[in-house]
Amino acid sequence: MKQELESLSPFELSLYLERRMGTQKKAKEWLNAGRGNPNWTAPIPREAYFLLGEFATKETVIKEKESLGTKIKDKSGRSERFESFLEQRDSDGSNLLKEIWNEGTHLMGMPREQWLKEMLDYSIGDNYPYPERVLTACEQPIKQYLHHELFSKDSVPFDIFAVEGGTAGIVYTFKSLVNNHLLEPGDKIALMIPTFAPYMEIPELPEYGFDVEYIRSEMMTINGQSSYQFTEKELDRLRNPDIKAVFVVNPSNPTANSIYDDSIDQMKDIVATDNPDLMILSDDVYGTFLKKFTSLFTALPYNTACIYSYSKYFGATGWRIGTIALAKDNVFDRLLKELPENKKEELDERYGTLTSEPRDISFIDRMVADSRSVALNHAAGLSAPQQVMMTLFSLYALLDETDQYKDEVMQVCQKRGQLLYESIGLTMPIEEYNTAYYCEIDFDWWLTKRYGTEFKTFIQENWTMTDIVARLAEEERLMLLKSEAFGSSKWTVRVSLANLETKAYKEIGTRINAMMDRMYERFLLIED
Repeated sequence: MKQELESLSPFELSLYLERRMGTQKKAKEWLNAGRGNPNWTAPIPREAYFLLGEFATKETVIKEKESLGTKIKDKSGRSERFESFLEQRDSDGSNLLKEIWNEGTHLMGMPREQWLKEMLDYSIGDNYPYPERVLTACEQPIKQYLHHELFSKDSVPFDIFAVEGGTAGIVYTFKSLVNNHLLEPGDKIALMIPTFAPYMEIPELPEYGFDVEYIRSEMMTINGQSSYQFTEKELDRLRNPDIKAVFVVNPSNPTANSIYDDSIDQMKDIVATDNPDLMILSDDVYGTFLKKFTSLFTALPYNTACIYSYSKYFGATGWRIGTIALAKDNVFDRLLKELPENKKEELDERYGTLTSEPRDISFIDRMVADSRSVALNHAAGLSAPQQVMMTLFSLYALLDETDQYKDEVMQVCQKRGQLLYESIGLTMPIEEYNTAYYCEIDFDWWLTKRYGTEFKTFIQENWTMTDIVARLAEEERLMLLKSEAFGSSKWTVRVSLANLETKAYKEIGTRINAMMDRMYERFLLIED
């Protein structure tokens, strides 16, 4: 059994222990800090979504008490009916829709009457998503949200592909890189680690078989404070032109720190002087948890495909909504044009059913087609109602001029981090780069600091991190996630600061201390 537990992924181990502990009745509350799912939601845009859906439904009714409705058609007086409908609803959600209607025209990308008709049609969900890549009335609000939250205000022109969350974005991107011979089995790629554990596994799947190099971050001191960053020496490994692509979660998971300016400048130099064809895949899902965030898409738009999910920031993991952003002028399209003629002919056959000029299909549109194995391209695209929710989340953030929602989310995470760090005697990383969405505890360092080298050595010679995690679950009813599979050291655990009540994070530290204190007392008896 012990050997089997050691071989489990951190998530499978967590599920196993949760099932096992769930059958036991104990006085202590079960605290699962291994889950990354946030315990907050954004109620105002959700209420607006359901109100919009209610109005859309009314617009399909021909006569009262009929069971069949129509599609959303051009009808006179719709604007007046919409305004009257909102006036009859006194709520935060209706107020958001009023603000969008009265003050948000500059965010819509089209006249508001046309935008309303389109959004009502999307809400009903009675048509296939078209255009497949992103719906017309959703595109501009989503782009402007990315501009506002992640990218520089003067970012280069870019396209987006609406997808089923960040993980779908990663899968689609990898598949299309391989399908289009931009990456081949055996090619050298780099992963910047630690990173989300499943992302460690994707490049090693048999269908990819990449030669993976790992660019590792470490705890550094910057202006007297700590932060997980990449050393200059580590980043310089990307200067090797044999490395065709690099994948990074920025800010990171599980260390929760964003890449700081010096490293971003170094990466710009790497691309400019040594590796101009480097393809950068950046998952920016946690970027919205920082006041100031520099995306690699802002710094290196030509080389970067940016994946973003709405799931964490808006408490919307169940919605499965996200985007892939790609600059209109990008390295992926250039490399397609430079493929050998035999590979171009092969791709002509792959995409020939879509157009008489398959070589003109951009990389982002190839991702759309590949997401449905090309043959079902006409049925591609994220569902229309999901794109409506993305749009309302985007508009909610854009119209929140005081950043009230953002500040509240960040304050929750930072407060939880402070409670946990203080309870176990650690210092928070630099707030400027620290999302405080997760915390990584290095038991190798912490045990030495709290108990001394001899006890740390005793633990490491007689226990494993799996043992410690299992014992915390059994004795303290506390679940933490091993983070070795994320590319961290084998003596680290990830604590999610997102999924439990704020007061629980002091209790987490108390329980860790309590169990390790007991083990230390037994160690002293053995030594005596």
